[in-house]
Amino acid sequence: MDTIYKVIIVLVPMILSLSVHEFAHAWSAYKLGDDTAKRQGRLTLNPLAHIDIIGTIVLPIVLTVQGGGFFFGWAKPVPVNPTNFRRGISMRKGDILTAVAGPFSNIIIAFIASGIVLGMGRFGAISDTNPVIILLTHMFFINIALAVFNIIPVPPLDGHYLLPTEIQAKMRQYQMIIFVMLILAMNFFSAILSVPIGFLARAFVAFWSLIFGGGI
Repeated sequence: MDTIYKVIIVLVPMILSLSVHEFAHAWSAYKLGDDTAKRQGRLTLNPLAHIDIIGTIVLPIVLTVQGGGFFFGWAKPVPVNPTNFRRGISMRKGDILTAVAGPFSNIIIAFIASGIVLGMGRFGAISDTNPVIILLTHMFFINIALAVFNIIPVPPLDGHYLLPTEIQAKMRQYQMIIFVMLILAMNFFSAILSVPIGFLARAFVAFWSLIFGGGI
């Protein structure tokens, strides 16, 4: 039962966070004039439209059960057609705006979650056995991890859209190889990624602590 509870308390915020992440991509593209994602039913917060069995379900469960290391996952990528962006929006600018919308949505979720946790703590609601606090705390850390992970500048992650277009094109030829290598080397990269993750976590806690007091 402990393992099942542990999986649920991690999987629920993971699925919700990835759904918001992909919705943010779809919403951004739609606002820029591309309705491809909307026509394919991806402009929604419904998790069923975004779940990838391996990246959203299987991998998070495996990482949760084995414990340790860096926790991450992914959902089905949202289709974007840059040629549909409205006049005045270059394809490169539109690609960048659409790409960063995903990680930015995770930052917003983490910010809100940490605020709620600190706010509840201010009124004495924090408890190690409080399922709401546990869920929100996982939501906090998972979203920071997703934001940092997805901003890595390698395809198919969102961060590669920040690279010069020539480099993007060359890297996409080997994106599956690059991504597999990244996953296999994640234990190594976790030490590096823990630096920006820790910085953002401390920054959010510090901000809300100025308002509410206490900490996560």
